[in-house]
Amino acid sequence: MRRKNMHRHQNSGKQLISYASFCFGNLGHAAFYGVMSTYFIIFITSSMFSGVNQAVADRLIGLITGLMVLIRIVELVIDPILGNIVDNTKSRWGKFKPWILIGTLVSAVLLLVLFTGIFGLAQKSWLLFAVLFVLIYIGFDVFYSLSDVSYWGMVPALSEDSHARGIYTALGAFSGAIGWNGLTIIVVPIVTGVTFAVTGKHEEGAPGWLAFAAVISILAIICAIAVCVGTKEKHNIIRNSAKQKTSIGQVFGAIFHNDQILWPSLAYLLYSLANVITTGVLFYMYKFVIGKPEQFWIVGVIATIIGLFISPLFPILNKYIPRKWLFITGQICMAIAYVLFIVGRNNVYLMDLGLVLFNINFAQLVTVLTLTDAIEYGQLKNGQRNEAVVLAVRPMIDKFTGAVSNALVGYVAIAAGMTGTATAADMTSKDISTFNMMALYIPLVLAITSVVVFLTKVTLTEKKHAQVVEELKDKLAEGKIEKTVLNNQLRPKELEIFAPADGELMKMSSVVDENGRPFPGRGFAIKPSMGRIYAPFDGQVKFTFGTKHAFEIVSDNGLQVIVHVGLGTVNLRGESFETFYDDGQKVKKGNLLLEFDRDLALNKGYKDTVVVFYSQPQRIIKTDEVLEGTTVKHGDKVINVQFR
Repeated sequence: MRRKNMHRHQNSGKQLISYASFCFGNLGHAAFYGVMSTYFIIFITSSMFSGVNQAVADRLIGLITGLMVLIRIVELVIDPILGNIVDNTKSRWGKFKPWILIGTLVSAVLLLVLFTGIFGLAQKSWLLFAVLFVLIYIGFDVFYSLSDVSYWGMVPALSEDSHARGIYTALGAFSGAIGWNGLTIIVVPIVTGVTFAVTGKHEEGAPGWLAFAAVISILAIICAIAVCVGTKEKHNIIRNSAKQKTSIGQVFGAIFHNDQILWPSLAYLLYSLANVITTGVLFYMYKFVIGKPEQFWIVGVIATIIGLFISPLFPILNKYIPRKWLFITGQICMAIAYVLFIVGRNNVYLMDLGLVLFNINFAQLVTVLTLTDAIEYGQLKNGQRNEAVVLAVRPMIDKFTGAVSNALVGYVAIAAGMTGTATAADMTSKDISTFNMMALYIPLVLAITSVVVFLTKVTLTEKKHAQVVEELKDKLAEGKIEKTVLNNQLRPKELEIFAPADGELMKMSSVVDENGRPFPGRGFAIKPSMGRIYAPFDGQVKFTFGTKHAFEIVSDNGLQVIVHVGLGTVNLRGESFETFYDDGQKVKKGNLLLEFDRDLALNKGYKDTVVVFYSQPQRIIKTDEVLEGTTVKHGDKVINVQFR
């Protein structure tokens, strides 16, 4: 018992480190993106072109924002290609970590160059400035994309279980909310403080903006290192069965032939557009419309506090509320927030309530999880497993909508005269109307439309994903997805397989699932009398399904076997299952590997049958006949297997 408890603590300790590392990673990652997507355009409109003729500065602002939108549109094609590069990467550190680190380092350097105004080049040659800006911005975006795609692409590689993936995603969103919203709290103190220290002027000047970008860049690099050190990519039989490299055509086919990528992405696109448009101009609302820029910090404080509660609550709420309804609830809160912004602008309490409701949103969490589950959905439909490609879609949408936000801010700043030294006193009723239309009315329509799309078109629920995983398991049992090249010249091998549980032997032909369907594949089963599972031979546990109801064990001479505990138990999502090993651990015949609550499974309408089947049935030459009805104890010999 003491040994089991020690192992339990070791497992939980490693899991906590993995969770914490992934969580910390998005603190800097999200803050870094926030600097580029929101505050860079404020730097452009307020400080980048200081000393440049105002008419030339306005033209450059329009040119840059237009170029940023154009580049992001082009990247709608480029990002899936970058995802494919990540998917096809092989290194001793896995396929994600190299790009997380390299992408963050390079994009951080390029971000700092941009925040120098490319070293003041606009004051000397606006044409050369424009050309270099495009090249540097493209380089920045490509390397940031590689980092972003790799970070979120790790989620399905860290666990196969929807609930565990939900925890990773919620933790990432939790720290991301702090990183993103925390910028709102620190941006003014850092920018004005450093500017005053350098120039003696109480303003938001270029030195302060550069210092702000440098602080966040360093934070992003530290957080990227933490992800690389603290997480471990899992290699399992389902992932490995789809290892083959994919072509560019297959990359886009994986997206456009998967309806459960397209519809959630459209709903998220509508949400994200609404969110970034409003977020991008909130500073202008407080500075030019309300006339109280010194109160802008409240926006960050409220968003950060709400984020501290919303993200951790998600996996808890998702145990009882399907994620579809969490998405819809968040969007309804967002719509109500817009109404409050419109009618309560002069009431501080209504504004604060609007900010609270605006930040009660699960859209990113739900979208990432739905797209993550769509990976197995796509693998079942077309045989391809494109992890980074699929999860490149959400960052791709974020970057596109961020560019739209930048363009809108640039447009509003120029159209409403919110540039240079303008103040709230300079705003006309026409300026305010322009602001209202772009910042509030259009986003309100987008938020409502996203609800309609998600409600009517997204069908990949948590329950359906569990069914998809079981169908993949069935294909695995039938030898349809595990590719094996047989060499008939090899000398056949033999292995004795022993009972992994106490109970009564069953032939595979006698095994039917909870829905009355025959269990596919070759092997044998046991009707257990106890809820303990032991190693059926000496070997190595390669991987465990995220729901803990099945694991793969490979014998010392190479036979791959799946031990599947219960039928329909995938729906328990790991509840009452406890493992006493680590994936990759060497085990001996008879070692206790797993315990489960048979009564819980039976009471919920599932079966407790323990099935042992070969994941590469085409390798089997012959086996002994299973003596059905025989009572066995764990460690008793069941059959002898001859295989190649």
